[in-house]
Amino acid sequence: MWNLWHGCKRISPGCKNCYVFRSDARRNLDANNFYITKSFELPLQRKKDGQYKYPSGTLFWTCFSSDFFLEVADSYREKAWSIIKERSDCHFFFITKRILRFWQCIPDDWENGYENVTIGVTCETQKLVDERLIFFNKLPVHYKAIILEPLLESVDLSHYLKNGYRAVVAGGESGEGARIADFEWFKALQKQCLEAKVTFIFKQTGLNFIKDGKIYRIPRPHQHRQARKAGLNVHFNDYWKTGK
Repeated sequence: MWNLWHGCKRISPGCKNCYVFRSDARRNLDANNFYITKSFELPLQRKKDGQYKYPSGTLFWTCFSSDFFLEVADSYREKAWSIIKERSDCHFFFITKRILRFWQCIPDDWENGYENVTIGVTCETQKLVDERLIFFNKLPVHYKAIILEPLLESVDLSHYLKNGYRAVVAGGESGEGARIADFEWFKALQKQCLEAKVTFIFKQTGLNFIKDGKIYRIPRPHQHRQARKAGLNVHFNDYWKTGK
């Protein structure tokens, strides 16, 4: 996990019960407050013998306590990209709700995308799917993923999945006040991904989960396991491990 900066701003319905805000609140902190972390140059750390602490092939889950395209991070992003470029032997995966800021946030030498970067765009409703993915489809990004978490309603991705997406990751909402997720939504997504030959991952059920018309309250420790047990996951690649 490489969290270069911390803190964010809510911008869409899926942000209502954001885990970063919940986590900070438990420590009497305000997740609206942005700051650069001590881990900013984590991928460049070296051991006493001069070798990189994190070896070639390391996957960095990037900026999961904020948004890589966050507006207040603009002055720090150029340095972040330089680190990602220097560690071209590693892979970097980040997700964003701010994909519409793409052209303001990429480095000058981006061209068709850095081959060691996967960008996942987060959508939680059909309105946001249509708004963000129609834009994302046209962007020069080497590796793309769709993140439907927390999914708040049934969505149709069939118009978008033929545009080079490597995976769709979907899940319900966790934490007190979590909104309901319906198993039928995820079954429909699996079918869409099978037809398009795109990897589908049902990541977690969320706290309040409907299956066969019955509402289940699933404790946090069991949400990922119950999702796996549903047997919906379909793999066409190891997109998050190698980027290939």
